[in-house]
Amino acid sequence: MELEKIINDDIKATMLARDSKKLEALRAIKAALLLEKTKEGTTGEIPDTIELKLLQKLVKQRKESAEIYKNANRDDLAENELFEASIIEKYLPQQLAEEDVRKIILKIITEAGASSMKEMGKIMGIANKELSGQADNKLISTIVKELLSK
Repeated sequence: MELEKIINDDIKATMLARDSKKLEALRAIKAALLLEKTKEGTTGEIPDTIELKLLQKLVKQRKESAEIYKNANRDDLAENELFEASIIEKYLPQQLAEEDVRKIILKIITEAGASSMKEMGKIMGIANKELSGQADNKLISTIVKELLSK
C-alpha cells in the first residue's frame, strides 16, 4: 500500500513539473496496481511481494518491447521504452551485482548438494526466493545453468 501512495505523490509532482514522459511510466505503474487491487479474490491490499513482482514484470515488458523495436529499426520507440523501464526500476530494491548473485547461487548449490542439471528446478526455486527483487530471473537462470553444467 505504501508503493501506491508513493506513486500517487510522484504523479502529482510530475504533473506539476509537466514531465509527460515520466508521467506515462508512473501511470502505467498505477494502472497495474489498480488492476491487481481489483482482481477477483483479492482483499484490496496488495502484499509487498506482489508489488515487487508487478514492478519486475513491468520492467521486463518494457525491455522486451525495446528489444523488438530495436530489431525493427525503431530506435525512437525503443528509447521511450527504456526510459520508462528506468523510471519503474527506481521503485525496485537495489539490484545486486552479478558477482554477488553468483556467490549466493554457489552457496545455495553447495548447501543443497546439487551436482547436475537435473536439480536446476530445485536450485531455481531456492534462488528465486532468496534473491527476490534483488536480481533478474534471467540472470539467476543463466548463472544456475552455468554453475550446474560444470
